[in-house]
Amino acid sequence: MSKYIFICGGVMSGVGKGIATASIAKILTWHGYKTTCLKIDPYVNVDAGTMNPVEHGEVFVLKDGTECDQDMGHYERFLNQELTKENYMTTGSVYLSLIQKERSLYFDGKCVEVVPHVPLEVIEKIDQAQKKTKADIVLIEIGGTVGEYQNLLFLEAVRILKLKRPKDILLILVSYLPYRGEGMELKTKPTQYTIRTLNSSGLHPDFVLARAIYPLDEKRKEKISFNCGVLKENIISAPDEKLIYKIPLNFEKEKLGEKILKNLGLPRINADNNFSVNSHNKYQRESELNQRGFVAWREEIEKIEKINKEIKIGIVGKYFKTGDFILEDVYISIINAVKHASWYLGYKPKINWLNSEKYEKDINELNELKDYDGIIIPGGFGSRGVEGKISAIQFCRENKVPILGLCYGLQLMVVEFARNVCGLKNAHTTEVNSKTKYPVIDILEEQKKILREKLYGGTMRLGDWQCEIKKGTIAGRAYRKNLIFERHRHRYEVNPKFHKILQKGGLIFSGISEKGLLIEIIELSEKNHPFFLGTQFHPEFKSKFLHPHPLFVEFIKNGSGR
Repeated sequence: MSKYIFICGGVMSGVGKGIATASIAKILTWHGYKTTCLKIDPYVNVDAGTMNPVEHGEVFVLKDGTECDQDMGHYERFLNQELTKENYMTTGSVYLSLIQKERSLYFDGKCVEVVPHVPLEVIEKIDQAQKKTKADIVLIEIGGTVGEYQNLLFLEAVRILKLKRPKDILLILVSYLPYRGEGMELKTKPTQYTIRTLNSSGLHPDFVLARAIYPLDEKRKEKISFNCGVLKENIISAPDEKLIYKIPLNFEKEKLGEKILKNLGLPRINADNNFSVNSHNKYQRESELNQRGFVAWREEIEKIEKINKEIKIGIVGKYFKTGDFILEDVYISIINAVKHASWYLGYKPKINWLNSEKYEKDINELNELKDYDGIIIPGGFGSRGVEGKISAIQFCRENKVPILGLCYGLQLMVVEFARNVCGLKNAHTTEVNSKTKYPVIDILEEQKKILREKLYGGTMRLGDWQCEIKKGTIAGRAYRKNLIFERHRHRYEVNPKFHKILQKGGLIFSGISEKGLLIEIIELSEKNHPFFLGTQFHPEFKSKFLHPHPLFVEFIKNGSGR
């Protein structure tokens, strides 16, 4: 039977459950086991697609079009896997599924109750994910923080599973230890209260990952162990780490993988890294192969830590601010894609946030763009800050600054080109100006019907779509193949009525789908601009730690020559 590991968080939100889950899953693959990860979000939203990015962070999109939490991106980037809708659930999706069953008489007239039926539905969804992926070990991250009302039903699902299969279930708590300042110590009391709260749900953690700004010392481990009844050896230090891909290696220094396998009653496959070439043990043979993955990962980390050449990238966006603070989570996949490509080429990226609204207030602020090796115009929605983005695009085009537009970024690149090169004065996207004389970006007819009926959730062009690449272009050089599949999340398209005039003006459609009806990639000839390229899709969603996305590699390569 497969094994299940549940990961929950304590003391505060954003404690690092997603990275911890991805790291543990990665470690277990190095030990020869097939793993997969699930995320349970406590929101009543059916998916993450209708959530404001400032409220919830980036909306990640899976290959099947599922709009989900950004932690799904961490899982894919660490594991080099492509996950599906079975790997993600919310409170809303669980209730929706349960209600649909009740309406179809699935329960044969029984009274359907919150407990036990909601937790049992959660367990069924977890089992479905295991069956589809055929994973030996399934890791399930429970969103939210222990003590919140929202995730009680998910904790109840863990309790039920632990009762039924005690030897197959582990519970890991990722908890935060605050530090009060100079001369003080890491405080364990919040973690003690978290575990006591967890106990009130009928659960007790098997492991504690102690998040803090510093590594956990033996004294703190002893205090948590004594006061909380967790084995000292199962309390793992998880200090802050700038390079998140180093975290699996940090955990392995404390032999976390080995300890987890022991607790699950699974064979220790890579003992002392000694492997028998003639072994008939299935797991040991697989581990011989997977150990190479560990070595490759470690070598990449060592290479990154030696990099001293810097490349400066600016992201012109509008979703950074939350009060007085900067919210990097909104563009987390873009940040990772830039890092993957930069490291691959031997550069350390310096990424700066550039608020598009300031360019609307003072056009002279645009001069700062000359200081960057490359500029990215990310995705987004709505009219706020749009003219600032368009001004930034014009500046980069006229001053030969490498620029990469993503989704809405491509659309605004088309708007700028139509206005200032093709002479279509005041051209715009109908998302911002529905009465524009030149709607170079417009919504397709089938989408207009959807919006009239206010069917917003899960109705955009989503997930993997095939794209045909034109030879002899920047995109062609980057991909080195004719057909690709990339992930989408948008409603608006380059208006087919303006294809000819845009091409006549010099815009190259280097990626197309649906027999040329839909424009996927636009670019300018390298004779006119070193790198002016936009994608209607989101290439950042497919970038992985050891497998950077080719378009980001091409972008960074070009910028590094400045």
